[in-house]
Amino acid sequence: MSEDLVELDSISASITLGNGEVLYTVKDATLRMRRETSYAIVGKSGSGKTSLVSIIGLLNRKYSGTYLLDGVDVSALNDRARSRLRSRKLGFVFQNYSLIQHLTVRENIELAMHYSSKTKRFGKSCDPALDVLEMVGLADRHKEFPNRLSGGEQQRVAIARALVVEPELLICDEPTGALDTETSTSIMDLLLRLVKERSITLALVTHDPDIAALCDVSFRMNNGEIFHVQDAS
Repeated sequence: MSEDLVELDSISASITLGNGEVLYTVKDATLRMRRETSYAIVGKSGSGKTSLVSIIGLLNRKYSGTYLLDGVDVSALNDRARSRLRSRKLGFVFQNYSLIQHLTVRENIELAMHYSSKTKRFGKSCDPALDVLEMVGLADRHKEFPNRLSGGEQQRVAIARALVVEPELLICDEPTGALDTETSTSIMDLLLRLVKERSITLALVTHDPDIAALCDVSFRMNNGEIFHVQDAS
């Protein structure tokens, strides 16, 4: 098994503007993401961060170059195979939490379990939803609806929902962007702890250099290009 979970070689993606101009959202990106390592993708709005992680997260297939996920060339897969690989390998956490408001905390997590191919293999417990809520410190709030929780608690539920599918790669798009400094620090502490405890690779999009500095590796994007990589080790 390769040490690298994600391998990108010369990845480029673009959009064509109304005047015919081609704008690169990702340009000639080459990088490796090791297993059980945290990565920060840093840059201003429009720098290409979200475009890059949409490719890494198998949400966008309109690109050139080579992308191997756990040794699999994803460009050779059809939509069904890509969806199956995404459900087996990836978890997502977003800035706006993306919780379903009319479902309880537990039901939000159970919905993710319903669509996962890994549900039956999760841990030793017969109640994986409560297991992951315990990991994020919210087992006692499982009957609550999202609008009864604070922003930080909702983000913890979103993290628990991502964890229940046992992802090898956890993609977080500005997970602390809507949170205050103290809560952001708490969420980052949780994410970095889970990288080690659950053997997860973390890809975290942020515009905040202080948040990025907490990760093992950070790289900066500008105009779709990766132009600086910093390894904390």
